Amino acid sequence: MFPPEMLDDMIAGYLDQTTRDIWFVPVADGQAVGFGYSEPERMTSGTWNLLAIAILARYRGRGIGGAMMRYLEDRLRTAGERVLIVETMGTPAFRRTRAFYRANGYAEEARIREFYEPGGDKVVFWKHLRAGRAP
Repeated sequence: MFPPEMLDDMIAGYLDQTTRDIWFVPVADGQAVGFGYSEPERMTSGTWNLLAIAILARYRGRGIGGAMMRYLEDRLRTAGERVLIVETMGTPAFRRTRAFYRANGYAEEARIREFYEPGGDKVVFWKHLRAGRAP
């Protein structure tokens, strides 16, 4: 989902422990079956952005993605963080992705038309992490 040339920069700070970024991996059948990547949103107080979440195709539909979201939300909540956002595309190819975020309690908060490419809107989903706050 990300061009390979971006991955070195994405993971470098995590590996040398100079960043607060969070990488997490679900395990099923004794093997890694996906990954997630989140970072604090610059110039905010307690807002994080989930930049990537992926699961091997043969493991989709087993609740692993939802468990990954709950893991990240709980980790951020425990650390006193406030908001988690996630961005995706508004094209038909990402319909299931948008449904996944809605099913996990995220509200569509913004849409920027033609952000990624012609016809490729950026859709931003939002969830408050503190108790008593609903989308």
